[in-house]
Amino acid sequence: MILLQGFYYQDNFFKGGYKKVSVAKESKCDEKIAIDIKDVAANYGLGNIIEGFDFQVKKGETFGIVGLNGVGKTTLIKIILGLMDASSGYVKIFGKDAVEQESKAKVAYLPEKFEPPTFLSGFEFIKFSLSLYNKVFKKEEVEQAADRVSLSKEALARRVTSYSKGMRQKTGLMGTWLTECPLLILDEPMSGLDPRARVLVKDEIMACKRRGITVFLSSHILADMDEMCDRIGVIHDGELRFIGTPADLKKQTEQEHLERAFLKVIEKSKRVYES
Repeated sequence: MILLQGFYYQDNFFKGGYKKVSVAKESKCDEKIAIDIKDVAANYGLGNIIEGFDFQVKKGETFGIVGLNGVGKTTLIKIILGLMDASSGYVKIFGKDAVEQESKAKVAYLPEKFEPPTFLSGFEFIKFSLSLYNKVFKKEEVEQAADRVSLSKEALARRVTSYSKGMRQKTGLMGTWLTECPLLILDEPMSGLDPRARVLVKDEIMACKRRGITVFLSSHILADMDEMCDRIGVIHDGELRFIGTPADLKKQTEQEHLERAFLKVIEKSKRVYES
């Protein structure tokens, strides 16, 4: 999990400085935009993984990124967070350069392979998470939040080494949305969750939206994306194949289910992807 004021990252990765994303041409600040992605490309030395990404995420919107493994979803998230340089273009968060501290202070992030520090209890981890944003830890509020995702207060008092994968994931999610940051970035938030927990977490994500929080997420569970997201973006072969509502994608592809619609969009791949 990254809590960007303190640059805390999974596996205790800690880094205090990031290079600026290269700026090509700046657009005017729009107060209604949470994330502004302009002509962004990225590569790892073997050609562009993504290129020409140009879109915006509105304040208060729940926006989902969809794609096969290896298409560049996590790469895009890293660029948005300032953890990786784009080879061209720029990213702005609420009108500010994404790598500026002012931007980072407004973002909380849960990575795909989240693992909390093993020496902490659930309560201690959440208290630490909140402290990075100068938020007061209120035990009763944390217990209420845990109850909403079916995580017991007894479990929160134990070290996370005793947790199942699903319990660790719930703890990470709580440590993210309890910050009340205006932008949450969630990479595979349903990882390790059983069907009941998925429903409860979806309810919490939609509650964040009702409070005006912007949510940017990626997931392979397209039925969840269909239910939660105002809009989605489909990444394939290094490009954005579609941006719009899940309903529009199903309509354009004449498919009843989002999974089938997604497969229609990515037909005739130029690249080989391993699942």
